[in-house]
Order: sequence, then C-alpha cells, then structure tokens
Amino acid sequence: MTAPIAKAGKLTQIPLARGFVTVVASTLVLLVLCLIFAPSAVSYGGLAGSLPFAAVIAIVGLGQMLVVQQGGFDLSLSGGVSLAVVLVTHLPSGDNAQLLPAVMIALGCAVAAGLANGFLVGVMRLNAIVATIGMNALLYGVVFAVSGGVPRTTTPLLAKIAGGKTLGIPHSVLFVLAILAVITIVMKKTAQGRRFEVIGANPLAAHAAGLRVRLYQAMAYVMAQLHYCIAGIMIAGITREPTAFQGDALLLPSVAVVVLAGTSLLGGRGFPVTTVIAAFFLNLLSQFALSVGVPFSAQTIIQALALIFGIGVYSIQWRRQKTTTEPSKMGDTDNAE
Repeated sequence: MTAPIAKAGKLTQIPLARGFVTVVASTLVLLVLCLIFAPSAVSYGGLAGSLPFAAVIAIVGLGQMLVVQQGGFDLSLSGGVSLAVVLVTHLPSGDNAQLLPAVMIALGCAVAAGLANGFLVGVMRLNAIVATIGMNALLYGVVFAVSGGVPRTTTPLLAKIAGGKTLGIPHSVLFVLAILAVITIVMKKTAQGRRFEVIGANPLAAHAAGLRVRLYQAMAYVMAQLHYCIAGIMIAGITREPTAFQGDALLLPSVAVVVLAGTSLLGGRGFPVTTVIAAFFLNLLSQFALSVGVPFSAQTIIQALALIFGIGVYSIQWRRQKTTTEPSKMGDTDNAE
C-alpha cells in the first residue's frame, strides 16, 4: 500500500522551472485582463491576425536563445531577417517558379552569415556584440544591394504557404510548433543537446572534459541565423508587401522572450517551450496595449518594460535558505533505541 502512495507523492512534487510558472501565470492574468478590458484582442479575428506575428517572434526568440545559452548575443538578427525577406520577394519577382531557388539562396546566405559569426566569436574569441554588429551592417549592405530599399510584393505561392490556414490554424503557428518540437527533442533528448547546455553553463569545465567547446559555440550562431532566415521567409508570406527593414522590430522582442523564459544571460540551460509561450505573451501584451488606446509608437517601451520585468523576476532569490540542519544519523539511532 505504501508504494502507490509514494509514487503519487513523487508525481505531485515534480519541479517546475520558475520561468515556466512565471510566464504561464502572467499569460493567464493577461488573458483575464483582455477579456475584461479589451475583448477584441482575444476574439477569433484578433487572434487570427496576431498569432502569425507571435509565431515569428517565437522563431527569432528560439534562435536568439541558442546564442544566449552560449553566453553571447546575436545583434545581426535584424539584418538576417531583412535579407531573407528581400531575397524571397525580389529574386522571384512574383514568379512562383523562382520561389524555391530564392529560398535556397536565402538559406545559403544564412549559413554563411552564421559561419562568419561563429568563426569570429567561437574561434577568434571576439566580443559577440561587436562581431555581430559588424555582421549586421554587412547583411544590410547586401539588403540594399538586392532591393535598393524598395519593397516588392510577395509571390502568391509564398503567401499561400506562410500566410494560409489549415483547419482555421495559421500555417505560421504550425511551423513554429514543428520547430519547437525539433529543438526540444534535440536539446533535451540527445547527447549533443546536453553537451550544448553543459558547454554554455561552464565552458572551461567542458573543455577540460574534452568537449569541442568552440565548435558548439560557433554552431549556435549558424542555427540562430537559420531561424532568422525562416522568420524572414514567414514574414514575406504573411505581409503582402514587406519592407527591407522588417527585422528591425524583432531584435528587442527576441531578447525579451529569452529573458522572460528564464534563460540565463551568462549561458547555460535553455527553455524552448517557455520561450514560445513568452512570445505569445509579449505579442498579446502589445495587442492589449493597442486595444486600450496606447499608441503604436509605444510598443518599444512596452517590450523594454517586459525585458526589465524578466530580468527583475529572475534576479530575486525568492526561496529562503534553510537554516535548520538535518538530524544526524547518530541522533536517529539514539532516538530509535
């Protein structure tokens, strides 16, 4: 009789990460506030229009998370997203037959940019912020060379793939769920994923253990750029006529959702599921602000406040340290006797 009770007790004591609890609780509170003060933000029409952009934030957030796990920042996100948008809209010029080659070129450019970032940061040991700022400037140079700063209408096929729906669910949401599943399985269920987290938490100890620290750190930037590229392709399909600066508005949200999810800015363990939930929370927060009359120009302030909130929550030690010591085995023996 004691075994089932013990098992049931263990099930009720499953630890939950502070980030997951914080983000889920904050999202539920925000949903209640929306139902009371801004029901249009959580209506079917409101969610159908906002969920695709929440999915884009989630994708870039997952990419940024991989870099932050290695103790870095990728400020070339804006250029990576914008370059993907420009390539898949300008190269096809509305021709569906030219969409696949354009997508392959965009993915190739993302891999090249990621390898360059990884080499500069992971191998040459340059400061991540300085290296990725330089890469961002280079990527925007390519953006202007391809587009001249002029927007171009997306192809009908890309609009159908990225902007369409299946059973009422936006395709962008399905894409982010697929990406989330892959990242979660790789990070949590494979040896490579566990090594990645170990290297981020303590690169010196990982190097002493014989792990290829620089390779894993470099590959984080490659994978991040692939996420930015996918996000750019999604934006090009969701937006009918995207501009050449679509990535500018995604840098701060990408950092905010990573921080809200509880990923340490010093590197270590990442939380993919919580990052996606945080992206939905941040997007819903923006929609709530717009519904209650906050001007669109204040969105950056709202995102910055969310970032400060995340840093503040995880900087406070909520648990008290235990001051009582466990009774010694000798004491237990004496009592038993």
